[in-house]
Amino acid sequence: MLNSGGSRLRVCTRCCRRVIKPKPHIRWESSASAAAAAASASVTPVTDASKLPADHFTSSQHDDALLRELFDAPSGRTFANFSLKKSQGLFKNRYLTSPDGFLVFAQKNLQRATRIVHRVLAASTTHEYQSLVRDLDRLSDLLCRVLDMSDFVRMTHPDVRFQQAAADAWSMVYQYMNQLNTMTGLSDQLGEAMSRPEVTSTWSEEEKTVAELLKLDFMKSAVNLPKTARDRFVELSSRISDVGSAFVQGMEPERKEVTLPSHRFYGLYPGLAASLKVRSNISVPTTGSEAAAALQSVYDEETRKEIYLAQRRASGRTIKLLETMLKLRAELANLAGFQSHGHMALKDRMMAKSPASVMQFLLALRDHNAPIIQQELSELTQKKQERLAMQDATLQAWDRDFYMEKIRAEMRSRVRFDDHLTAYFSVGTVIQGLSRLFNRLYGIRLVPRETLPGETWHPDVKRLDVVSDNGGQVAVLYCDLFYRPQKSPNPAHFTVRCSREILPDEIDEVGSDLNGPNMPAFESAEQAANDGMETSSRDGTLKQLPTIALVCDFPKNDNAKEPAFLSFYSVETLFHEMGHAIHSILARTSFQNVSGTRCATDFAELPSTLMEHFAADRTVLSLFARHWKTDQPLPYDLVAERIRVSKRFEGIDTEHQILLAMVDQAYHAPEVASPGFDSTAAFHDIHARFAHGPRDPPETRWQGFFGHLHSYGSTYYSYLFDRVIAERVWRVVFRAGEDGAAIGRDNGERLKENLLKWGGGRDPWTCLADTLQDDRLAPGDEKSMALVGSWGLRDDLLRS
Repeated sequence: MLNSGGSRLRVCTRCCRRVIKPKPHIRWESSASAAAAAASASVTPVTDASKLPADHFTSSQHDDALLRELFDAPSGRTFANFSLKKSQGLFKNRYLTSPDGFLVFAQKNLQRATRIVHRVLAASTTHEYQSLVRDLDRLSDLLCRVLDMSDFVRMTHPDVRFQQAAADAWSMVYQYMNQLNTMTGLSDQLGEAMSRPEVTSTWSEEEKTVAELLKLDFMKSAVNLPKTARDRFVELSSRISDVGSAFVQGMEPERKEVTLPSHRFYGLYPGLAASLKVRSNISVPTTGSEAAAALQSVYDEETRKEIYLAQRRASGRTIKLLETMLKLRAELANLAGFQSHGHMALKDRMMAKSPASVMQFLLALRDHNAPIIQQELSELTQKKQERLAMQDATLQAWDRDFYMEKIRAEMRSRVRFDDHLTAYFSVGTVIQGLSRLFNRLYGIRLVPRETLPGETWHPDVKRLDVVSDNGGQVAVLYCDLFYRPQKSPNPAHFTVRCSREILPDEIDEVGSDLNGPNMPAFESAEQAANDGMETSSRDGTLKQLPTIALVCDFPKNDNAKEPAFLSFYSVETLFHEMGHAIHSILARTSFQNVSGTRCATDFAELPSTLMEHFAADRTVLSLFARHWKTDQPLPYDLVAERIRVSKRFEGIDTEHQILLAMVDQAYHAPEVASPGFDSTAAFHDIHARFAHGPRDPPETRWQGFFGHLHSYGSTYYSYLFDRVIAERVWRVVFRAGEDGAAIGRDNGERLKENLLKWGGGRDPWTCLADTLQDDRLAPGDEKSMALVGSWGLRDDLLRS
């Protein structure tokens, strides 16, 4: 089966965390008082990275300074004029100079794809079978060129004409791809090629990996089943998509709001209370930030209990949609020859490989986390007993958020100058810092590049070329970082064009069509082979350059004399998304099926999660974090205290995620196919067996709000898994930043050579074992998963 490339859209998984973020409130002291604060003897400045040994030359001063200027320019001022001259095409794609170009682009790629399909089906000689994996990979690339580009444009472009044209092109190509997935001939030919030793002996490791991935794709699409079963498979797939979308879009509580006399809401944040008050009552919606804020602030326990129960009980309709989706998935998996949906989902592009391995990881992680959460629950219980002056008071489920917030509030009251932290993080300085970090670790830097007319979709979009220390261009990065109306609020990484080797035969084929109908003007066949988008030629090999778009929703500064500033949470977000980008940049494979983030799903978040550790490292911050006005270095104590507050109850948060991952596994187990399956009973059973804290009352059914079951079915554990291995890499490879190790070139090369550069072209367990120099990981079996879980999660700052 050919994939649509959806795995290359990376929406920030940090949304999995239960964190309520108020809108940033920025208030500045005078420069004199800010400088005095920074110089306070009781606050430790960040270590100056410039005093640490450095073997590699940093980026040119001109490019480095221009990076900051480019993103810190006052609102409305851009690096290059958003020209009204003739468009050169979105992303320099010569077909996409206007909305109409999407249709031509789609049709041209479908014509080329059809020729490849015919060639694959007609293959009979050894030579033709030796080329078959490359042919199928190119077929996938031709489809994904349209699907990835169109998916991005329909979601991000501000012009509805481009949105509609992109959506039409996407639908056309997606329909063609689905037709291919019902053709048994492609699967049969791949199987024939893989059965011939004289063929497989000539394939590279990467080529063999792609062949195995394609074989699994065909198996999961049930292409080898009789026609009646295949038709049922297609029908079930469509129904799962429809029901799943209905579940996510229609999630609702049984009780829409809780209305009680105002006096019962004593302690509710004043501004919120005023907005919710109706006469002598207050009405709190049972979903959303209002209910969460009430659970954190309302003093009356009975009021919190009523809100909690209403917040945790989904409607009967919602539960029915969820259970319908789960049962349809179970039927689909059985039809494809799998024991359960969990077995089917974990078979392909997953490190865990089986539900049993997932549970080994989760149980080991739970054991490691047990003493941590028990200590935290004990502290919350003690806090309740002290407040109520009752030594026998017990902690209830609706008490957790209230007493956690009380303890955090006491910590925040001791944090000095916290509201000035953002002054050290203008968008330009953070981008500048990322470039300096990448240069030290990997020998690459970000260089501003003026765009051609029509190359970008909005004046705010900046183009950065990724350049190696030998001067060669290795990728193109488009940054769309600021808020605008109708723009998605979710931070995301898009790979709109994958790395891939372009063979001479392809260049010849495209060259013969240069003067064909509807062909744009190209300077050469090499340029036409990548639609006008960027390529590189090294050692006689032409490659598509990874072309990446980073989309965020950072607020601009209303004060035209100041740059836009980021909260520390937003700094972490930008580092996280750049982690995805660096994976796409460095994993320049010969096959697009395994390029960049097209790797095991439970491996793809490792580079991005690892980058969050760099964002909090003292030496990394010294590369760029200086006060925008006084140029004073960031007092690191401000960051350390912020992290201590945000992670004060990390054990409770970790257990919450463990339980959700276990529920996800239970919902995709073989038992789901039985007539008596009850999602509510399964939810409470998981909590009764594995939760350390107070349980939900039996009348709750929170699973109806677990929207990730739709998009991350059977794989929700990946969030925890990648956090654990990222922390391990941080401690082993980068020594948790000790003595400047976070910017050591040898450490960066170790990570790049053993892990990042492979994309999905190598067994991820081998990558991890080599990176950590731990052979126990190499088998990738249940013992390996349990070993990873035993490492646990615990931040260094919480230990100090």
